[in-house]
Amino acid sequence: MKDISTGTENFKEIIDYHYYYVDKTMLIKDISNEKFALYTRPRRFGKTLNMSMLYYFYSIKEKDNAYLFNGLEISKDKDIMKHQNQYPVIFITLKDMKRETYELQIDKFGAIIKDTVLKYPELFDSPYLDESEKIKLNNYKFEKASMNDLMDALKNLTSYLYKHYSKKVFVLIDEYDVPLSDAYNYGYFDKMAKFISTVFSAALKTNDYLEKGVFTGCLRIAKESIFTDLNNFNVYSINEIKSSTRFGFTYNEIQELCHYYNVSDKIDVIKEWYDGYLFGDLEIYKPWSVLNYINRVLMGKTKPKSFWFNTGSNYIIKEYIEKADNQLHEEFELLIKGGCLTKKINPELTYREMDQISNIYSFLLFTGYLKIHKIIDESLDIYELTIPNREVKEIYINTFNEWFKEYTDSKKYDLKNALNDGNDKKAMDLLNDILESSISYYDNYEAFYHGFIIGLFSEYKIESNRESGDGRFDIAILPKRASDITIVIECKYSETFAKLIPDSIDAMQQIIDEKYIEGLNIRGYHYVVGYGISFYKKTCYVTKLGS
Repeated sequence: MKDISTGTENFKEIIDYHYYYVDKTMLIKDISNEKFALYTRPRRFGKTLNMSMLYYFYSIKEKDNAYLFNGLEISKDKDIMKHQNQYPVIFITLKDMKRETYELQIDKFGAIIKDTVLKYPELFDSPYLDESEKIKLNNYKFEKASMNDLMDALKNLTSYLYKHYSKKVFVLIDEYDVPLSDAYNYGYFDKMAKFISTVFSAALKTNDYLEKGVFTGCLRIAKESIFTDLNNFNVYSINEIKSSTRFGFTYNEIQELCHYYNVSDKIDVIKEWYDGYLFGDLEIYKPWSVLNYINRVLMGKTKPKSFWFNTGSNYIIKEYIEKADNQLHEEFELLIKGGCLTKKINPELTYREMDQISNIYSFLLFTGYLKIHKIIDESLDIYELTIPNREVKEIYINTFNEWFKEYTDSKKYDLKNALNDGNDKKAMDLLNDILESSISYYDNYEAFYHGFIIGLFSEYKIESNRESGDGRFDIAILPKRASDITIVIECKYSETFAKLIPDSIDAMQQIIDEKYIEGLNIRGYHYVVGYGISFYKKTCYVTKLGS
Protein backbone atom coordinates (compact mmCIF):
# COMPACT_ATOMS: atom_id res chain seq x y z
CA MET A 1 0.00 0.00 0.00
CA LYS A 2 1.33 3.42 -0.94
CA ASP A 3 2.00 6.01 1.72
CA ILE A 4 0.15 9.32 1.77
CA SER A 5 2.21 12.48 1.65
CA THR A 6 0.45 15.68 2.68
CA GLY A 7 3.42 18.02 2.54
CA THR A 8 5.28 17.02 -0.64
CA GLU A 9 4.90 19.52 -3.48
CA ASN A 10 7.67 18.13 -5.68
CA PHE A 11 6.28 15.92 -8.44
CA LYS A 12 9.45 13.82 -8.71
CA GLU A 13 9.37 13.00 -4.99
CA ILE A 14 5.71 11.99 -5.20
CA ILE A 15 6.46 9.50 -7.99
CA ASP A 16 9.89 8.28 -6.84
CA TYR A 17 8.75 7.62 -3.27
CA HIS A 18 5.60 5.89 -4.53
CA TYR A 19 3.25 8.20 -2.68
CA TYR A 20 -0.40 8.04 -3.63
CA TYR A 21 -0.89 10.37 -6.60
CA VAL A 22 -4.17 11.54 -8.08
CA ASP A 23 -3.33 11.95 -11.76
CA LYS A 24 -3.59 15.59 -12.87
CA THR A 25 -1.26 15.31 -15.85
CA MET A 26 -3.98 16.24 -18.37
CA LEU A 27 -3.35 19.82 -17.28
CA ILE A 28 -0.40 19.53 -19.67
CA LYS A 29 -2.80 19.08 -22.56
CA ASP A 30 -4.96 21.95 -21.32
CA ILE A 31 -2.11 24.42 -21.68
CA SER A 32 -0.86 23.04 -25.01
CA ASN A 33 -2.82 25.67 -26.90
CA GLU A 34 -2.24 28.50 -24.43
CA LYS A 35 0.22 31.35 -24.72
CA PHE A 36 -0.42 32.80 -21.27
CA ALA A 37 -2.64 31.15 -18.68
CA LEU A 38 -3.48 31.99 -15.07
CA TYR A 39 -5.11 29.39 -12.82
CA THR A 40 -6.65 30.81 -9.65
CA ARG A 41 -7.53 28.50 -6.78
CA PRO A 42 -7.63 28.76 -2.97
CA ARG A 43 -4.73 27.61 -0.80
CA ARG A 44 -3.93 23.90 -0.57
CA PHE A 45 -5.56 22.80 -3.81
CA GLY A 46 -2.38 21.42 -5.39
CA LYS A 47 -1.21 24.46 -7.36
CA THR A 48 2.48 24.04 -6.53
CA LEU A 49 2.48 20.29 -7.18
CA ASN A 50 0.87 20.86 -10.58
CA MET A 51 3.45 23.48 -11.49
CA SER A 52 6.21 21.10 -10.44
CA MET A 53 4.63 18.48 -12.69
CA LEU A 54 4.68 20.93 -15.62
CA TYR A 55 8.34 21.66 -14.94
CA TYR A 56 9.37 17.99 -15.01
CA PHE A 57 7.40 17.40 -18.18
CA TYR A 58 8.69 20.32 -20.25
CA SER A 59 12.18 20.96 -18.85
CA ILE A 60 15.05 20.15 -21.19
CA LYS A 61 17.19 19.50 -18.11
CA GLU A 62 14.92 16.72 -16.84
CA LYS A 63 15.25 14.20 -19.68
CA ASP A 64 16.58 11.63 -17.22
CA ASN A 65 13.29 11.94 -15.37
CA ALA A 66 11.05 11.26 -18.36
CA TYR A 67 10.07 7.97 -16.70
CA LEU A 68 8.07 9.94 -14.11
CA PHE A 69 5.16 10.10 -16.56
CA ASN A 70 5.15 6.42 -17.49
CA GLY A 71 1.63 5.06 -17.16
CA LEU A 72 0.09 8.42 -16.35
CA GLU A 73 -2.80 9.75 -18.38
CA ILE A 74 -0.77 12.20 -20.45
CA SER A 75 1.50 9.42 -21.71
CA LYS A 76 -1.37 8.18 -23.89
CA ASP A 77 -1.36 11.39 -25.95
CA LYS A 78 1.37 10.90 -28.56
CA ASP A 79 1.17 14.45 -29.93
CA ILE A 80 1.65 16.03 -26.51
CA MET A 81 4.45 13.60 -25.62
CA LYS A 82 6.49 14.98 -28.52
CA HIS A 83 6.99 18.09 -26.39
CA GLN A 84 8.31 16.23 -23.36
CA ASN A 85 11.64 17.67 -22.10
CA GLN A 86 12.04 19.91 -25.13
CA TYR A 87 12.21 23.39 -23.54
CA PRO A 88 14.27 25.42 -21.11
CA VAL A 89 11.98 26.18 -18.17
CA ILE A 90 12.10 28.92 -15.54
CA PHE A 91 10.07 27.72 -12.57
CA ILE A 92 9.80 29.96 -9.54
CA THR A 93 7.39 30.14 -6.65
CA LEU A 94 6.69 33.40 -4.85
CA LYS A 95 4.89 31.74 -1.94
CA ASP A 96 7.73 32.65 0.46
CA MET A 97 7.72 36.35 -0.40
CA LYS A 98 6.11 37.28 2.91
CA ARG A 99 8.57 39.82 4.29
CA GLU A 100 7.51 42.71 6.47
CA THR A 101 9.21 45.45 4.46
CA TYR A 102 9.56 46.29 0.78
CA GLU A 103 13.34 46.13 1.02
CA LEU A 104 13.26 42.62 2.50
CA GLN A 105 10.84 41.52 -0.22
CA ILE A 106 13.22 42.72 -2.92
CA ASP A 107 16.07 40.87 -1.19
CA LYS A 108 13.95 37.72 -1.17
CA PHE A 109 13.17 38.10 -4.88
CA GLY A 110 16.89 38.47 -5.54
CA ALA A 111 17.48 35.19 -3.66
CA ILE A 112 14.81 33.48 -5.78
CA ILE A 113 16.50 34.68 -8.97
CA LYS A 114 19.85 33.47 -7.62
CA ASP A 115 18.42 29.98 -7.04
CA THR A 116 17.01 29.99 -10.57
CA VAL A 117 20.33 31.00 -12.12
CA LEU A 118 22.18 28.29 -10.21
CA LYS A 119 20.00 25.65 -11.88
CA TYR A 120 21.65 26.59 -15.19
CA PRO A 121 25.43 26.59 -14.52
CA GLU A 122 26.03 25.94 -18.22
CA LEU A 123 25.10 29.55 -18.96
CA PHE A 124 28.15 30.91 -17.17
CA ASP A 125 30.49 29.35 -19.77
CA SER A 126 28.13 29.44 -22.71
CA PRO A 127 29.78 30.52 -26.00
CA TYR A 128 26.45 32.04 -27.01
CA LEU A 129 26.44 34.69 -24.30
CA ASP A 130 28.63 37.79 -24.37
CA GLU A 131 30.63 39.08 -21.41
CA SER A 132 28.10 41.70 -20.37
CA GLU A 133 25.43 39.01 -20.13
CA LYS A 134 27.73 36.79 -18.06
CA ILE A 135 28.44 39.72 -15.74
CA LYS A 136 24.71 40.10 -15.14
CA LEU A 137 24.45 36.37 -14.48
CA ASN A 138 27.19 36.62 -11.86
CA ASN A 139 25.46 39.59 -10.29
CA TYR A 140 22.32 37.49 -9.99
CA LYS A 141 24.38 34.62 -8.60
CA PHE A 142 26.03 36.73 -5.90
CA GLU A 143 22.88 38.80 -5.24
CA LYS A 144 24.53 42.02 -6.41
CA ALA A 145 22.06 42.84 -9.17
CA SER A 146 20.78 46.40 -9.43
CA MET A 147 17.07 47.12 -9.04
CA ASN A 148 16.76 47.57 -12.81
CA ASP A 149 18.41 44.21 -13.46
CA LEU A 150 16.10 42.54 -10.93
CA MET A 151 13.10 44.03 -12.71
CA ASP A 152 14.42 42.59 -15.98
CA ALA A 153 15.56 39.32 -14.43
CA LEU A 154 12.95 37.02 -15.97
CA LYS A 155 13.26 38.63 -19.39
CA ASN A 156 17.07 38.47 -19.24
CA LEU A 157 17.03 34.80 -18.23
CA THR A 158 14.65 33.89 -21.06
CA SER A 159 16.97 35.54 -23.55
CA TYR A 160 20.08 33.81 -22.14
CA LEU A 161 18.37 30.41 -22.18
CA TYR A 162 17.10 30.93 -25.70
CA LYS A 163 20.56 31.87 -26.96
CA HIS A 164 22.13 28.84 -25.32
CA TYR A 165 19.54 26.22 -26.27
CA SER A 166 18.02 27.78 -29.40
CA LYS A 167 14.67 26.94 -27.87
CA LYS A 168 11.97 29.25 -26.63
CA VAL A 169 11.42 29.26 -22.89
CA PHE A 170 8.57 28.25 -20.56
CA VAL A 171 8.03 30.57 -17.59
CA LEU A 172 6.14 29.03 -14.65
CA ILE A 173 5.26 31.38 -11.79
CA ASP A 174 3.61 29.79 -8.76
CA GLU A 175 1.59 31.86 -6.23
CA TYR A 176 2.24 35.07 -8.12
CA ASP A 177 -0.01 37.17 -5.85
CA VAL A 178 1.47 36.25 -2.45
CA PRO A 179 3.88 39.24 -2.47
CA LEU A 180 0.93 41.55 -3.15
CA SER A 181 -1.16 40.06 -0.36
CA ASP A 182 1.57 40.46 2.23
CA ALA A 183 2.55 43.89 0.95
CA TYR A 184 -1.04 44.96 1.52
CA ASN A 185 -0.96 43.59 5.07
CA TYR A 186 2.31 45.36 5.91
CA GLY A 187 1.49 48.67 4.25
CA TYR A 188 3.75 48.89 1.18
CA PHE A 189 1.33 47.62 -1.43
CA ASP A 190 1.79 50.33 -4.08
CA LYS A 191 5.56 49.85 -4.31
CA MET A 192 5.25 46.07 -4.43
CA ALA A 193 2.54 46.16 -7.10
CA LYS A 194 4.69 48.42 -9.27
CA PHE A 195 7.71 46.13 -8.89
CA ILE A 196 5.80 42.92 -9.67
CA SER A 197 4.05 44.60 -12.58
CA THR A 198 7.38 45.71 -14.03
CA VAL A 199 8.93 42.24 -13.62
CA PHE A 200 6.04 40.48 -15.34
CA SER A 201 5.60 43.11 -18.04
CA ALA A 202 9.27 42.87 -19.02
CA ALA A 203 9.11 39.07 -19.13
CA LEU A 204 5.78 38.63 -20.90
CA LYS A 205 5.09 41.55 -23.22
CA THR A 206 6.70 41.35 -26.65
CA ASN A 207 9.24 38.79 -25.46
CA ASP A 208 10.35 36.87 -28.54
CA TYR A 209 12.15 34.30 -26.40
CA LEU A 210 9.04 33.13 -24.58
CA GLU A 211 7.17 29.94 -25.49
CA LYS A 212 4.53 30.02 -22.77
CA GLY A 213 3.78 31.67 -19.45
CA VAL A 214 1.76 29.80 -16.82
CA PHE A 215 0.78 31.35 -13.49
CA THR A 216 -1.08 30.26 -10.38
CA GLY A 217 -2.52 32.31 -7.54
CA CYS A 218 -5.58 32.89 -5.41
CA LEU A 219 -6.88 36.00 -7.17
CA ARG A 220 -6.87 37.64 -10.56
CA ILE A 221 -5.33 41.07 -10.02
CA ALA A 222 -6.06 42.59 -13.42
CA LYS A 223 -6.57 46.12 -12.12
CA GLU A 224 -2.98 46.29 -10.93
CA SER A 225 -1.90 46.30 -14.61
CA ILE A 226 0.17 43.18 -14.01
CA PHE A 227 -1.28 41.34 -16.98
CA THR A 228 -2.67 44.19 -19.06
CA ASP A 229 -2.01 44.38 -22.80
CA LEU A 230 -1.14 40.69 -23.02
CA ASN A 231 -2.58 39.00 -26.07
CA ASN A 232 -3.89 35.44 -25.71
CA PHE A 233 -4.00 35.74 -21.93
CA ASN A 234 -6.61 33.42 -20.41
CA VAL A 235 -7.73 33.23 -16.80
CA TYR A 236 -9.18 29.99 -15.45
CA SER A 237 -10.80 30.85 -12.14
CA ILE A 238 -13.08 28.72 -10.01
CA ASN A 239 -15.98 29.78 -12.25
CA GLU A 240 -14.51 28.31 -15.43
CA ILE A 241 -15.43 24.86 -16.68
CA LYS A 242 -12.15 24.29 -18.53
CA SER A 243 -9.54 22.73 -16.23
CA SER A 244 -12.08 22.53 -13.40
CA THR A 245 -10.93 18.98 -12.55
CA ARG A 246 -7.19 19.73 -12.60
CA PHE A 247 -6.99 21.16 -9.07
CA GLY A 248 -8.58 19.35 -6.14
CA PHE A 249 -10.27 15.95 -6.10
CA THR A 250 -13.47 14.96 -7.87
CA TYR A 251 -16.02 12.61 -6.29
CA ASN A 252 -14.81 9.72 -8.47
CA GLU A 253 -11.23 10.36 -7.36
CA ILE A 254 -12.40 10.37 -3.74
CA GLN A 255 -14.14 7.02 -4.27
CA GLU A 256 -10.97 5.49 -5.75
CA LEU A 257 -8.84 6.94 -2.95
CA CYS A 258 -11.12 5.62 -0.21
CA HIS A 259 -11.42 2.22 -1.87
CA TYR A 260 -7.61 1.94 -2.13
CA TYR A 261 -7.18 2.59 1.60
CA ASN A 262 -10.26 0.57 2.59
CA VAL A 263 -11.98 3.55 4.18
CA SER A 264 -15.05 3.75 1.93
CA ASP A 265 -17.21 3.98 5.06
CA LYS A 266 -15.75 7.48 5.60
CA ILE A 267 -16.93 8.97 2.28
CA ASP A 268 -19.94 10.67 3.88
CA VAL A 269 -17.74 12.22 6.59
CA ILE A 270 -15.27 13.41 3.95
CA LYS A 271 -18.10 14.94 1.96
CA GLU A 272 -19.53 16.79 4.97
CA TRP A 273 -16.16 18.18 6.04
CA TYR A 274 -14.04 18.66 2.91
CA ASP A 275 -16.36 18.77 -0.15
CA GLY A 276 -18.51 21.62 -1.36
CA TYR A 277 -16.24 23.73 -3.55
CA LEU A 278 -17.76 24.46 -6.93
CA PHE A 279 -15.20 24.75 -9.74
CA GLY A 280 -17.01 25.39 -12.99
CA ASP A 281 -20.04 23.12 -12.60
CA LEU A 282 -18.31 20.40 -10.56
CA GLU A 283 -18.11 19.86 -6.83
CA ILE A 284 -14.48 19.52 -5.78
CA TYR A 285 -12.90 18.24 -2.56
CA LYS A 286 -9.93 19.94 -0.92
CA PRO A 287 -6.99 17.52 -1.42
CA TRP A 288 -4.87 18.69 1.51
CA SER A 289 -7.64 18.10 4.02
CA VAL A 290 -8.86 14.82 2.51
CA LEU A 291 -5.37 13.30 2.55
CA ASN A 292 -4.74 14.50 6.09
CA TYR A 293 -8.01 12.99 7.25
CA ILE A 294 -7.38 9.61 5.61
CA ASN A 295 -3.93 9.57 7.18
CA ARG A 296 -5.60 10.27 10.50
CA VAL A 297 -8.09 7.42 9.98
CA LEU A 298 -5.27 5.01 9.11
CA MET A 299 -3.68 5.90 12.46
CA GLY A 300 -6.92 4.99 14.23
CA LYS A 301 -8.18 8.54 14.75
CA THR A 302 -11.54 8.78 13.02
CA LYS A 303 -12.69 12.15 14.32
CA PRO A 304 -12.48 14.79 11.54
CA LYS A 305 -10.94 18.20 12.15
CA SER A 306 -10.22 21.44 10.35
CA PHE A 307 -6.75 20.82 8.92
CA TRP A 308 -6.94 23.97 6.81
CA PHE A 309 -7.12 26.19 9.88
CA ASN A 310 -3.37 25.94 10.50
CA THR A 311 -2.10 26.00 6.90
CA GLY A 312 -1.86 29.76 6.66
CA SER A 313 -3.17 32.98 8.06
CA ASN A 314 -6.94 33.29 8.32
CA TYR A 315 -6.49 37.02 8.86
CA ILE A 316 -9.08 37.84 6.20
CA ILE A 317 -11.91 36.38 8.32
CA LYS A 318 -10.69 38.04 11.52
CA GLU A 319 -10.21 41.36 9.77
CA TYR A 320 -13.75 41.35 8.43
CA ILE A 321 -15.19 40.35 11.81
CA GLU A 322 -13.26 43.16 13.55
CA LYS A 323 -14.46 45.79 11.09
CA ALA A 324 -17.97 44.44 10.64
CA ASP A 325 -21.03 46.50 11.29
CA ASN A 326 -24.24 44.94 12.60
CA GLN A 327 -25.39 43.98 9.11
CA LEU A 328 -22.17 42.08 8.31
CA HIS A 329 -22.28 40.36 11.70
CA GLU A 330 -25.83 39.26 10.97
CA GLU A 331 -24.81 37.99 7.53
CA PHE A 332 -21.89 36.02 8.98
CA GLU A 333 -24.25 34.59 11.57
CA LEU A 334 -26.63 33.51 8.80
CA LEU A 335 -23.75 31.79 6.97
CA ILE A 336 -22.62 29.97 10.11
CA LYS A 337 -26.17 28.71 10.60
CA GLY A 338 -26.05 27.20 7.10
CA GLY A 339 -27.84 29.99 5.25
CA CYS A 340 -27.10 31.61 1.90
CA LEU A 341 -26.44 35.19 0.82
CA THR A 342 -27.11 36.66 -2.62
CA LYS A 343 -24.19 38.89 -3.62
CA LYS A 344 -22.61 40.48 -6.67
CA ILE A 345 -19.09 39.12 -7.19
CA ASN A 346 -16.21 41.13 -8.61
CA PRO A 347 -14.12 38.72 -10.74
CA GLU A 348 -11.17 41.13 -11.00
CA LEU A 349 -9.92 42.45 -7.71
CA THR A 350 -7.19 44.59 -6.29
CA TYR A 351 -5.97 44.25 -2.73
CA ARG A 352 -6.76 47.93 -2.30
CA GLU A 353 -10.42 46.90 -2.50
CA MET A 354 -10.28 44.34 0.31
CA ASP A 355 -11.82 46.73 2.83
CA GLN A 356 -14.72 47.78 0.62
CA ILE A 357 -17.88 46.20 1.93
CA SER A 358 -19.02 45.41 -1.61
CA ASN A 359 -15.95 43.23 -2.22
CA ILE A 360 -15.76 41.29 1.03
CA TYR A 361 -17.70 38.36 -0.35
CA SER A 362 -15.66 38.30 -3.56
CA PHE A 363 -12.47 37.84 -1.54
CA LEU A 364 -14.08 35.18 0.64
CA LEU A 365 -15.26 33.29 -2.45
CA PHE A 366 -11.96 33.30 -4.34
CA THR A 367 -9.89 32.45 -1.27
CA GLY A 368 -12.05 29.41 -0.47
CA TYR A 369 -14.09 30.64 2.50
CA LEU A 370 -17.34 30.63 0.52
CA LYS A 371 -18.72 28.72 -2.45
CA ILE A 372 -21.27 29.42 -5.13
CA HIS A 373 -24.48 27.67 -4.16
CA LYS A 374 -26.57 28.91 -7.06
CA ILE A 375 -26.10 31.15 -10.10
CA ILE A 376 -28.63 33.98 -9.96
CA ASP A 377 -27.48 36.04 -12.96
CA GLU A 378 -24.16 35.03 -14.49
CA SER A 379 -24.07 38.00 -16.87
CA LEU A 380 -24.17 40.35 -13.86
CA ASP A 381 -21.96 38.10 -11.66
CA ILE A 382 -24.72 37.68 -9.08
CA TYR A 383 -24.57 34.45 -7.10
CA GLU A 384 -26.02 32.79 -4.04
CA LEU A 385 -23.14 32.06 -1.65
CA THR A 386 -22.75 29.75 1.32
CA ILE A 387 -20.00 28.19 3.47
CA PRO A 388 -18.57 25.20 1.56
CA ASN A 389 -18.32 22.58 4.29
CA ARG A 390 -17.89 21.78 7.96
CA GLU A 391 -14.15 22.42 7.92
CA VAL A 392 -14.56 26.02 6.76
CA LYS A 393 -17.47 26.56 9.14
CA GLU A 394 -15.10 25.62 11.97
CA ILE A 395 -12.69 28.30 10.75
CA TYR A 396 -15.43 30.95 10.94
CA ILE A 397 -16.45 29.82 14.41
CA ASN A 398 -12.91 29.45 15.79
CA THR A 399 -11.72 32.73 14.30
CA PHE A 400 -14.76 34.55 15.62
CA ASN A 401 -14.33 33.01 19.08
CA GLU A 402 -10.69 34.10 19.20
CA TRP A 403 -11.59 37.65 18.23
CA PHE A 404 -14.62 37.73 20.54
CA LYS A 405 -12.50 36.65 23.49
CA GLU A 406 -10.12 39.53 22.78
CA TYR A 407 -13.07 41.90 22.47
CA THR A 408 -14.76 40.77 25.69
CA ASP A 409 -11.45 40.86 27.56
CA SER A 410 -11.32 44.59 26.80
CA LYS A 411 -14.87 45.13 28.12
CA LYS A 412 -15.51 42.70 30.94
CA TYR A 413 -13.42 44.44 33.61
CA ASP A 414 -15.36 47.65 33.05
CA LEU A 415 -18.56 45.60 33.21
CA LYS A 416 -17.53 43.99 36.49
CA ASN A 417 -16.64 47.39 37.97
CA ALA A 418 -19.97 48.85 36.87
CA LEU A 419 -21.83 46.00 38.57
CA ASN A 420 -19.69 46.43 41.70
CA ASP A 421 -20.46 50.14 41.76
CA GLY A 422 -24.19 49.62 41.31
CA ASN A 423 -24.12 51.48 38.00
CA ASP A 424 -26.84 49.51 36.24
CA LYS A 425 -27.04 51.87 33.25
CA LYS A 426 -23.32 51.59 32.44
CA ALA A 427 -23.43 47.84 32.99
CA MET A 428 -26.39 47.59 30.62
CA ASP A 429 -24.61 49.67 27.93
CA LEU A 430 -21.46 47.53 28.16
CA LEU A 431 -23.37 44.24 28.10
CA ASN A 432 -25.39 45.40 25.09
CA ASP A 433 -22.16 46.31 23.27
CA ILE A 434 -20.83 42.82 23.90
CA LEU A 435 -24.07 41.17 22.77
CA GLU A 436 -24.29 43.27 19.61
CA SER A 437 -20.72 42.31 18.68
CA SER A 438 -21.36 38.61 19.13
CA ILE A 439 -22.32 36.08 16.48
CA SER A 440 -24.77 33.73 18.14
CA TYR A 441 -24.93 30.44 16.31
CA TYR A 442 -27.12 28.90 19.01
CA ASP A 443 -30.86 29.18 19.54
CA ASN A 444 -31.76 31.95 21.96
CA TYR A 445 -32.82 30.43 25.26
CA GLU A 446 -32.30 31.16 28.93
CA ALA A 447 -29.58 28.56 29.49
CA PHE A 448 -27.51 30.10 26.70
CA TYR A 449 -27.54 33.55 28.30
CA HIS A 450 -26.85 32.00 31.69
CA GLY A 451 -23.74 30.33 30.25
CA PHE A 452 -22.84 33.51 28.41
CA ILE A 453 -22.66 35.51 31.66
CA ILE A 454 -20.70 32.76 33.40
CA GLY A 455 -18.21 32.79 30.51
CA LEU A 456 -17.71 36.54 30.82
CA PHE A 457 -16.74 36.25 34.47
CA SER A 458 -14.94 32.90 34.36
CA GLU A 459 -11.80 34.44 35.91
CA TYR A 460 -13.68 35.10 39.13
CA LYS A 461 -15.06 32.76 41.75
CA ILE A 462 -18.54 31.93 40.49
CA GLU A 463 -21.37 29.87 41.88
CA SER A 464 -24.30 28.85 39.72
CA ASN A 465 -27.73 27.40 40.58
CA ARG A 466 -26.82 27.15 44.25
CA GLU A 467 -29.35 27.13 47.08
CA SER A 468 -29.62 30.45 48.84
CA GLY A 469 -32.47 31.68 51.02
CA ASP A 470 -35.66 30.03 49.79
CA GLY A 471 -34.46 29.17 46.26
CA ARG A 472 -31.53 28.83 43.87
CA PHE A 473 -29.89 31.90 42.37
CA ASP A 474 -28.71 31.83 38.76
CA ILE A 475 -25.24 33.32 39.24
CA ALA A 476 -23.21 34.74 42.12
CA ILE A 477 -19.81 36.38 41.64
CA LEU A 478 -18.05 35.98 44.96
CA PRO A 479 -15.26 38.24 46.26
CA LYS A 480 -11.97 37.10 47.70
CA ARG A 481 -12.50 39.18 50.83
CA ALA A 482 -15.63 39.49 52.95
CA SER A 483 -15.40 43.27 52.79
CA ASP A 484 -15.73 43.34 49.00
CA ILE A 485 -18.90 43.38 46.91
CA THR A 486 -20.75 40.17 46.05
CA ILE A 487 -22.88 40.24 42.89
CA VAL A 488 -25.97 38.07 42.47
CA ILE A 489 -27.65 37.85 39.06
CA GLU A 490 -30.96 36.37 37.95
CA CYS A 491 -31.33 35.85 34.18
CA LYS A 492 -34.55 35.80 32.18
CA TYR A 493 -35.19 35.09 28.50
CA SER A 494 -37.79 37.44 27.01
CA GLU A 495 -40.03 36.16 24.25
CA THR A 496 -40.45 39.65 22.74
CA PHE A 497 -38.62 42.95 22.83
CA ALA A 498 -41.58 44.54 24.64
CA LYS A 499 -41.16 42.14 27.58
CA LEU A 500 -37.53 43.08 28.28
CA ILE A 501 -38.21 45.62 31.02
CA PRO A 502 -41.00 43.74 32.85
CA ASP A 503 -38.99 40.49 32.66
CA SER A 504 -35.94 42.27 34.09
CA ILE A 505 -38.05 43.63 36.95
CA ASP A 506 -39.49 40.16 37.55
CA ALA A 507 -35.96 38.73 37.71
CA MET A 508 -34.98 41.38 40.24
CA GLN A 509 -38.14 40.66 42.25
CA GLN A 510 -37.25 36.97 42.32
CA ILE A 511 -34.00 37.86 44.09
CA ILE A 512 -36.11 39.54 46.77
CA ASP A 513 -38.85 36.95 47.01
CA GLU A 514 -36.48 33.98 47.18
CA LYS A 515 -34.22 35.78 49.70
CA TYR A 516 -31.01 35.13 47.75
CA ILE A 517 -29.23 38.03 49.41
CA GLU A 518 -30.20 36.91 52.91
CA GLY A 519 -28.82 33.46 52.14
CA LEU A 520 -25.50 34.97 51.05
CA ASN A 521 -25.45 37.16 54.16
CA ILE A 522 -25.73 34.07 56.34
CA ARG A 523 -22.62 32.68 54.60
CA GLY A 524 -20.68 35.82 55.51
CA TYR A 525 -21.12 37.87 52.34
CA HIS A 526 -22.52 41.08 53.80
CA TYR A 527 -22.13 43.48 50.90
CA VAL A 528 -24.35 42.10 48.17
CA VAL A 529 -25.79 43.85 45.12
CA GLY A 530 -28.46 42.13 43.01
CA TYR A 531 -29.41 42.45 39.34
CA GLY A 532 -32.22 41.13 37.24
CA ILE A 533 -31.10 40.84 33.61
CA SER A 534 -33.48 39.98 30.78
CA PHE A 535 -32.34 39.02 27.26
CA TYR A 536 -34.01 39.15 23.89
CA LYS A 537 -31.80 38.11 20.99
CA LYS A 538 -28.79 40.49 21.17
CA THR A 539 -30.39 42.97 23.56
CA CYS A 540 -30.58 43.03 27.33
CA TYR A 541 -32.09 45.11 30.10
CA VAL A 542 -30.53 45.40 33.56
CA THR A 543 -32.50 46.24 36.69
CA LYS A 544 -30.65 46.79 39.97
CA LEU A 545 -32.21 45.73 43.20
CA GLY A 546 -33.73 48.84 44.76
CA SER A 547 -33.47 50.99 41.60
